[in-house]
Amino acid sequence: MAEYLVDIKNERLSFFTPAGEVKALNDVSIQLKEGEVLGIVGESGSGKSVTAYSLMGLTAHPGKLLGGELHFNGHQIEKMTDKEMRKIRGNEISIIFQDPMTSLNPVYTIGNQITEVIKLHTDKDSKQAKARAKELLELVGINEPDKRLKQYPHELSGGMRQRVMIAIALACEPKLLIADEPTTALDVTIQAQILELMMELKDKLGMAIIMITHDLGVVASMCERIAVMYAGRIVEYGTTDDIFYHPKHQYTKGLIRSIPRLDTKEHERLIPIEGTPVDLLNPPEGCPFAPRCDAAMKICLREMPPVSAFGDVHYTQCWLNQKEEFEKGASHE
Repeated sequence: MAEYLVDIKNERLSFFTPAGEVKALNDVSIQLKEGEVLGIVGESGSGKSVTAYSLMGLTAHPGKLLGGELHFNGHQIEKMTDKEMRKIRGNEISIIFQDPMTSLNPVYTIGNQITEVIKLHTDKDSKQAKARAKELLELVGINEPDKRLKQYPHELSGGMRQRVMIAIALACEPKLLIADEPTTALDVTIQAQILELMMELKDKLGMAIIMITHDLGVVASMCERIAVMYAGRIVEYGTTDDIFYHPKHQYTKGLIRSIPRLDTKEHERLIPIEGTPVDLLNPPEGCPFAPRCDAAMKICLREMPPVSAFGDVHYTQCWLNQKEEFEKGASHE
């Protein structure tokens, strides 16, 4: 039995476009045990979704895996055929996409779409599949499930559509659920309900969750560990407490500073991270965050920093940490 449910080792993935090679993932490594919740945080284009989609074999042309290994539940993903991949997709590993309206088929009823997944992955007949679909809608907190099964996606509210997407994702009780910004299009109260529902289902079904988001508030309440991504790299990784109370990378510190706080004085301005994300067609030689970093040194622009570890789980890639360690060592001599 493998120690980890998900074990991504040094993944490198690029998209080969007419404009050139977009280096989407550079040396990304992630481990996740059964029943754990991992948050992947970063701004748009940082590689969050690509990391998760590659686990499901969904990075089709022009995306190409250039290096690394992807292990999931005893399978080596990059060596599997499309047919083998279809067996585990939806069955052992499921995904909730960002916008349910574009993920649900507008010409089929909700019932039709849920039963299709159940019949595809299990040996249930139509009657049993319909009973299971009703059970799933009740599980995700949808009222009048019999009525909802006959309705089309456009007849439901955004929150209900998102619940239907969760019901479809949970149809076969997967070992891993990938939630790609599942609450972005919803208002705050519905967002809280959806997150609470996901945590309840995690405890009930014992599944692991990878939560992809740009909202640090969401991961604070849900995740045990957090990977902070920037320009296709994990720049900091640690437990939720490590990231929120002892952030070590300048980008992580910038993200935390930009969260609105309840205990600040009136009319205090938020501190944004100045500048724009790097162009992944021409990534810088050194640390990708250096052009936007207030504390950048000359070496930051020239060389990629090595990994600095702080305990068993917490690590980061930042020259400032190397400088601090060097200065500490020098002062002890």
